[in-house]
Amino acid sequence: MWGSAVSSRRASRGSYDRSVPGPDDAKVLEETIGRYNDAWNRQDVEAIVALHAPDMVFENHTAGERAEGEAVRGHIARIFENTPDLRFTGRRLYARDGLVVSEWTAQATRDGRRLKWDGIDVFPFENGLIKRKDVYSTSHAPRAL
Repeated sequence: MWGSAVSSRRASRGSYDRSVPGPDDAKVLEETIGRYNDAWNRQDVEAIVALHAPDMVFENHTAGERAEGEAVRGHIARIFENTPDLRFTGRRLYARDGLVVSEWTAQATRDGRRLKWDGIDVFPFENGLIKRKDVYSTSHAPRAL
């Protein structure tokens, strides 16, 4: 009896009702990252930025690059200008409430050579939007194809 009364109160307040997923629910975030990855492969800067929080931080730890807020749009646009054939293939995706870790392989042409490298993105979320994108990759030593 005690347990059911507590459960009813929690559900009625909405704070513990897991039947309706919130914006940072793991399953919802998996779908969001799917749309995000598709936008990256289409090189659709506007679709990418639409999934970012206004104060989003994009930090590529391998390249030593960081952009914040509105500067992220220009940073991503420059990535696409420098590598117009850049494409990503997902390898593994780990999601929990509020956080996604994505393993991927990228391919692009640089200086006339086809290259391939692996990486991991760490995405903390808030209210269904990406707060940060922390990139760790082997782009400093890509494999020639």
